[in-house]
Amino acid sequence: MCLLLFIDPLFDIKEKFLFFSPTFAIGMRSTIYTVLTIPVFGLLYVFTALTVLTLLLFASLNMERAVRAGINCWAQTVFLLIGKKLRISGMEHFDKNKKYVLIANHASLFDIMAIMAIHPGVSWFGHVRLMRIPVFRKLLRIINYIPVHKGSIRNTKEIVQQISEKSKGLTIAIFPEGTRTVDGNINSFYRGFVHVLRASEMELLPVTLNGFYHLKPKNRFYIKFNTKINVIIHKPIAPHEIHSKNDEEIIQTAREVIQSAYAYA
Repeated sequence: MCLLLFIDPLFDIKEKFLFFSPTFAIGMRSTIYTVLTIPVFGLLYVFTALTVLTLLLFASLNMERAVRAGINCWAQTVFLLIGKKLRISGMEHFDKNKKYVLIANHASLFDIMAIMAIHPGVSWFGHVRLMRIPVFRKLLRIINYIPVHKGSIRNTKEIVQQISEKSKGLTIAIFPEGTRTVDGNINSFYRGFVHVLRASEMELLPVTLNGFYHLKPKNRFYIKFNTKINVIIHKPIAPHEIHSKNDEEIIQTAREVIQSAYAYA
Protein backbone atom coordinates (compact mmCIF):
# COMPACT_ATOMS: atom_id res chain seq x y z
CA MET A 1 0.00 0.00 0.00
CA CYS A 2 3.01 2.29 0.35
CA LEU A 3 3.00 2.68 -3.44
CA LEU A 4 -0.27 4.62 -3.10
CA LEU A 5 1.51 7.34 -1.14
CA PHE A 6 3.46 8.19 -4.29
CA ILE A 7 0.84 7.45 -6.96
CA ASP A 8 -1.81 10.05 -6.11
CA PRO A 9 0.58 13.00 -5.57
CA LEU A 10 2.25 12.07 -8.84
CA PHE A 11 -1.07 12.24 -10.68
CA ASP A 12 -1.77 15.66 -9.13
CA ILE A 13 1.58 17.00 -10.36
CA LYS A 14 1.01 15.61 -13.85
CA GLU A 15 -2.42 17.21 -14.06
CA LYS A 16 -1.10 20.58 -12.89
CA PHE A 17 1.68 20.62 -15.47
CA LEU A 18 -0.55 19.14 -18.18
CA PHE A 19 1.86 16.30 -19.03
CA PHE A 20 -1.19 14.06 -19.11
CA SER A 21 -4.85 14.88 -19.51
CA PRO A 22 -7.11 14.50 -16.43
CA THR A 23 -8.97 11.72 -18.24
CA PHE A 24 -5.76 9.77 -18.79
CA ALA A 25 -4.69 10.27 -15.17
CA ILE A 26 -8.05 9.03 -13.86
CA GLY A 27 -7.93 6.01 -16.18
CA MET A 28 -4.38 5.17 -15.12
CA ARG A 29 -5.29 5.48 -11.44
CA SER A 30 -8.28 3.16 -11.94
CA THR A 31 -6.06 0.61 -13.67
CA ILE A 32 -3.55 0.68 -10.83
CA TYR A 33 -6.31 0.34 -8.23
CA THR A 34 -7.72 -2.64 -10.12
CA VAL A 35 -4.34 -4.38 -10.23
CA LEU A 36 -3.84 -3.78 -6.51
CA THR A 37 -7.40 -4.83 -5.61
CA ILE A 38 -7.04 -8.39 -6.96
CA PRO A 39 -4.33 -9.54 -4.50
CA VAL A 40 -5.95 -7.51 -1.69
CA PHE A 41 -9.25 -9.35 -2.15
CA GLY A 42 -7.34 -12.64 -2.15
CA LEU A 43 -5.61 -11.67 1.08
CA LEU A 44 -8.89 -10.59 2.68
CA TYR A 45 -10.56 -13.87 1.69
CA VAL A 46 -7.76 -15.98 3.17
CA PHE A 47 -7.66 -13.85 6.32
CA THR A 48 -11.43 -14.14 6.73
CA ALA A 49 -11.28 -17.91 6.24
CA LEU A 50 -8.61 -18.25 8.93
CA THR A 51 -10.63 -15.98 11.22
CA VAL A 52 -13.73 -18.13 10.74
CA LEU A 53 -11.81 -21.29 11.65
CA THR A 54 -10.45 -19.63 14.78
CA LEU A 55 -13.84 -18.29 15.81
CA LEU A 56 -15.46 -21.69 15.23
CA LEU A 57 -12.92 -23.15 17.66
CA PHE A 58 -13.64 -20.46 20.24
CA ALA A 59 -17.39 -20.92 19.76
CA SER A 60 -17.14 -24.71 20.23
CA LEU A 61 -15.41 -24.06 23.57
CA ASN A 62 -18.11 -21.54 24.58
CA MET A 63 -15.49 -18.78 24.73
CA GLU A 64 -17.91 -15.93 24.02
CA ARG A 65 -15.51 -13.14 24.96
CA ALA A 66 -12.82 -14.62 22.75
CA VAL A 67 -15.31 -14.77 19.86
CA ARG A 68 -16.20 -11.09 20.25
CA ALA A 69 -12.56 -10.08 20.60
CA GLY A 70 -11.74 -12.10 17.49
CA ILE A 71 -14.52 -10.44 15.51
CA ASN A 72 -13.34 -7.00 16.58
CA CYS A 73 -9.75 -7.89 15.63
CA TRP A 74 -10.91 -9.23 12.24
CA ALA A 75 -12.91 -6.08 11.46
CA GLN A 76 -10.13 -3.68 12.41
CA THR A 77 -7.45 -5.72 10.63
CA VAL A 78 -9.47 -5.67 7.40
CA PHE A 79 -9.09 -1.89 7.28
CA LEU A 80 -5.39 -2.13 8.08
CA LEU A 81 -4.93 -4.57 5.21
CA ILE A 82 -6.42 -2.08 2.74
CA GLY A 83 -4.40 0.78 4.22
CA LYS A 84 -7.34 2.59 5.80
CA LYS A 85 -7.71 4.29 9.17
CA LEU A 86 -11.28 4.12 10.41
CA ARG A 87 -12.13 7.40 12.11
CA ILE A 88 -14.97 7.25 14.62
CA SER A 89 -16.80 10.16 16.24
CA GLY A 90 -19.68 10.18 18.71
CA MET A 91 -18.43 7.32 20.90
CA GLU A 92 -19.80 9.24 23.88
CA HIS A 93 -23.28 8.34 22.60
CA PHE A 94 -22.55 4.64 22.71
CA ASP A 95 -22.73 2.58 25.90
CA LYS A 96 -21.26 -0.90 25.39
CA ASN A 97 -23.28 -2.19 28.33
CA LYS A 98 -26.60 -1.25 26.74
CA LYS A 99 -28.47 -2.93 23.90
CA TYR A 100 -29.67 -1.01 20.86
CA VAL A 101 -31.38 -1.35 17.56
CA LEU A 102 -28.49 0.01 15.48
CA ILE A 103 -29.25 1.29 11.99
CA ALA A 104 -26.84 2.67 9.38
CA ASN A 105 -26.77 3.69 5.73
CA HIS A 106 -25.48 0.99 3.39
CA ALA A 107 -23.07 1.58 0.51
CA SER A 108 -20.29 -1.01 0.61
CA LEU A 109 -19.32 -4.54 1.59
CA PHE A 110 -17.02 -2.88 4.14
CA ASP A 111 -19.99 -1.43 6.07
CA ILE A 112 -20.37 -4.55 8.20
CA MET A 113 -16.68 -4.47 9.15
CA ALA A 114 -17.02 -0.82 10.17
CA ILE A 115 -19.87 -1.60 12.58
CA MET A 116 -18.12 -4.69 13.94
CA ALA A 117 -14.97 -2.63 14.54
CA ILE A 118 -17.03 -0.37 16.81
CA HIS A 119 -19.06 -3.05 18.55
CA PRO A 120 -18.52 -6.77 17.86
CA GLY A 121 -21.38 -7.78 20.17
CA VAL A 122 -24.18 -7.31 17.67
CA SER A 123 -26.69 -9.60 16.05
CA TRP A 124 -27.14 -8.73 12.38
CA PHE A 125 -30.56 -8.59 10.79
CA GLY A 126 -30.59 -8.67 6.99
CA HIS A 127 -31.36 -10.36 3.71
CA VAL A 128 -30.99 -14.12 3.37
CA ARG A 129 -28.83 -13.75 0.22
CA LEU A 130 -25.75 -12.98 2.34
CA MET A 131 -25.93 -16.54 3.66
CA ARG A 132 -25.06 -17.79 0.15
CA ILE A 133 -21.54 -16.31 0.24
CA PRO A 134 -18.94 -19.05 0.92
CA VAL A 135 -16.90 -18.66 4.12
CA PHE A 136 -18.64 -15.37 4.94
CA ARG A 137 -21.87 -17.23 5.77
CA LYS A 138 -20.05 -19.19 8.47
CA LEU A 139 -18.91 -15.93 10.00
CA LEU A 140 -22.50 -14.67 9.89
CA ARG A 141 -23.69 -17.74 11.78
CA ILE A 142 -21.11 -17.11 14.47
CA ILE A 143 -22.28 -13.52 14.96
CA ASN A 144 -25.95 -14.58 15.27
CA TYR A 145 -27.00 -13.21 11.88
CA ILE A 146 -30.78 -13.21 11.41
CA PRO A 147 -31.53 -13.91 7.72
CA VAL A 148 -34.91 -12.70 6.49
CA HIS A 149 -36.51 -12.98 3.07
CA LYS A 150 -37.54 -9.64 1.59
CA GLY A 151 -41.19 -10.56 1.65
CA SER A 152 -41.13 -11.50 5.34
CA ILE A 153 -39.71 -8.20 6.58
CA ARG A 154 -43.25 -6.95 7.02
CA ASN A 155 -44.16 -9.99 9.08
CA THR A 156 -43.96 -8.66 12.63
CA LYS A 157 -44.68 -12.02 14.23
CA GLU A 158 -41.78 -13.69 12.42
CA ILE A 159 -39.44 -10.84 13.31
CA VAL A 160 -40.29 -11.05 17.00
CA GLN A 161 -39.79 -14.81 16.99
CA GLN A 162 -36.38 -14.61 15.29
CA ILE A 163 -35.23 -11.84 17.63
CA SER A 164 -36.18 -13.96 20.62
CA GLU A 165 -34.43 -17.07 19.30
CA LYS A 166 -31.25 -15.65 17.76
CA SER A 167 -30.36 -12.21 19.07
CA LYS A 168 -29.83 -13.48 22.65
CA GLY A 169 -30.27 -9.99 24.06
CA LEU A 170 -27.57 -8.49 21.82
CA THR A 171 -27.62 -5.19 20.01
CA ILE A 172 -29.42 -5.72 16.70
CA ALA A 173 -27.81 -4.12 13.63
CA ILE A 174 -29.87 -3.38 10.51
CA PHE A 175 -29.33 -1.65 7.18
CA PRO A 176 -32.84 -0.20 6.69
CA GLU A 177 -32.23 0.51 3.00
CA GLY A 178 -32.21 -3.24 2.44
CA THR A 179 -29.37 -3.09 -0.10
CA ARG A 180 -26.33 -1.01 -0.98
CA THR A 181 -26.84 2.27 -2.79
CA VAL A 182 -25.75 2.29 -6.43
CA ASP A 183 -25.44 6.07 -6.82
CA GLY A 184 -24.12 7.22 -3.45
CA ASN A 185 -27.44 8.63 -2.28
CA ILE A 186 -29.18 7.15 0.75
CA ASN A 187 -32.12 5.04 -0.42
CA SER A 188 -35.58 4.92 1.11
CA PHE A 189 -35.85 2.96 4.34
CA TYR A 190 -37.93 -0.20 4.70
CA ARG A 191 -40.10 -0.41 7.81
CA GLY A 192 -38.56 -3.68 9.01
CA PHE A 193 -36.40 -1.92 11.61
CA VAL A 194 -39.51 -0.21 13.00
CA HIS A 195 -41.08 -3.60 13.74
CA VAL A 196 -37.88 -4.70 15.45
CA LEU A 197 -37.80 -1.45 17.41
CA ARG A 198 -41.37 -1.79 18.64
CA ALA A 199 -40.92 -5.47 19.51
CA SER A 200 -37.66 -5.02 21.41
CA GLU A 201 -38.35 -1.75 23.24
CA MET A 202 -34.66 -0.91 22.86
CA GLU A 203 -33.19 2.49 22.06
CA LEU A 204 -32.59 3.33 18.41
CA LEU A 205 -28.93 4.10 17.61
CA PRO A 206 -28.49 5.82 14.22
CA VAL A 207 -25.03 5.60 12.63
CA THR A 208 -23.75 7.42 9.55
CA LEU A 209 -21.06 5.77 7.41
CA ASN A 210 -19.11 8.21 5.24
CA GLY A 211 -16.71 7.47 2.38
CA PHE A 212 -17.65 3.82 1.97
CA TYR A 213 -19.44 4.37 -1.34
CA HIS A 214 -16.27 5.86 -2.81
CA LEU A 215 -14.14 3.16 -1.18
CA LYS A 216 -15.95 0.21 -2.79
CA PRO A 217 -19.52 0.48 -4.13
CA LYS A 218 -21.46 -2.57 -5.30
CA ASN A 219 -21.19 -1.58 -8.98
CA ARG A 220 -17.38 -1.20 -9.14
CA PHE A 221 -14.77 -3.93 -8.82
CA TYR A 222 -11.75 -2.08 -7.52
CA ILE A 223 -11.11 -0.53 -4.12
CA LYS A 224 -10.33 3.19 -4.21
CA PHE A 225 -7.45 3.13 -1.75
CA ASN A 226 -7.09 6.89 -1.28
CA THR A 227 -10.63 7.31 0.09
CA LYS A 228 -11.10 8.67 3.60
CA ILE A 229 -13.71 6.84 5.68
CA ASN A 230 -15.36 7.74 8.95
CA VAL A 231 -18.20 6.64 11.21
CA ILE A 232 -20.49 9.01 13.09
CA ILE A 233 -22.50 7.65 16.02
CA HIS A 234 -25.54 9.78 16.77
CA LYS A 235 -27.36 10.30 20.04
CA PRO A 236 -29.67 7.32 20.78
CA ILE A 237 -33.40 7.80 20.38
CA ALA A 238 -35.29 6.50 23.42
CA PRO A 239 -38.51 4.45 22.99
CA HIS A 240 -40.62 7.16 24.64
CA GLU A 241 -39.46 9.69 22.02
CA ILE A 242 -41.05 7.74 19.20
CA HIS A 243 -43.78 5.85 21.04
CA SER A 244 -46.52 8.15 19.78
CA LYS A 245 -45.22 8.26 16.19
CA ASN A 246 -46.48 6.08 13.38
CA ASP A 247 -44.17 3.96 11.22
CA GLU A 248 -43.63 6.59 8.53
CA GLU A 249 -42.77 9.26 11.09
CA ILE A 250 -40.21 6.98 12.76
CA ILE A 251 -38.66 6.18 9.38
CA GLN A 252 -38.46 9.87 8.48
CA THR A 253 -36.91 10.78 11.84
CA ALA A 254 -34.29 8.03 11.62
CA ARG A 255 -33.39 8.80 8.00
CA GLU A 256 -33.06 12.53 8.69
CA VAL A 257 -30.64 11.89 11.56
CA ILE A 258 -28.39 9.66 9.42
CA GLN A 259 -28.68 12.01 6.43
CA SER A 260 -27.72 15.03 8.57
CA ALA A 261 -24.11 13.85 8.85
CA TYR A 262 -23.82 12.11 5.47
CA ALA A 263 -21.09 13.41 3.18
CA TYR A 264 -21.52 11.93 -0.29
CA ALA A 265 -19.17 14.24 -2.18
